Amino acid sequence: MKSNGWTDHWARRAKSEGWRSRAVYKLEELDRRSRLFRPGDRVVDLGAAPGSWSQYAERRIGPKGQVVAVDIEPMESLGNIVVLQGDITAEQTLSRLDEVLQGPADAVISDLAPRLSGNRDRDQAVSLELAEIALVTALALLRPGGVFVTKLFQGSGFEEFLAEARAGLEKVQLRTPAASRKASRETYLVGRA
Repeated sequence: MKSNGWTDHWARRAKSEGWRSRAVYKLEELDRRSRLFRPGDRVVDLGAAPGSWSQYAERRIGPKGQVVAVDIEPMESLGNIVVLQGDITAEQTLSRLDEVLQGPADAVISDLAPRLSGNRDRDQAVSLELAEIALVTALALLRPGGVFVTKLFQGSGFEEFLAEARAGLEKVQLRTPAASRKASRETYLVGRA
């Protein structure tokens, strides 16, 4: 039987509560434990589609805040969230992002993940490449004290990435939310600029 994507507890809960994906509960727990957002914040969501992290951030920062959702894939609009379709490594996308933000970001959050190939080593390498892109982007956009969150998969290159993140950020913690799948090597880095 083919899965419809809404088969586990977290996914069913997300659907019933109006979230676009189960990933929202990961961000909610990270926020509860690390106080990621404040009213009025400017938030950049990298790899935003389908949009549950943007939805959550918008609710947390309120009407005076701003969420900019960036993804290479198309994404349906969400309330007052600015959606930018484009590759975050492309100069055109970065220019559009700068125009929209009109100042430094208070938080850069990234749930970027590769399209899984089934080759664990390749998927790990691409995942770390995406985390590297997110880190470089965050360091360029964040105000001093701003928050950075990114998804990581443990494996080859993980420790080297952590060392790089610790060199660029003031404080770095690793957290694995309860909504992460038990079989996954997924964890999240939470840092401050």
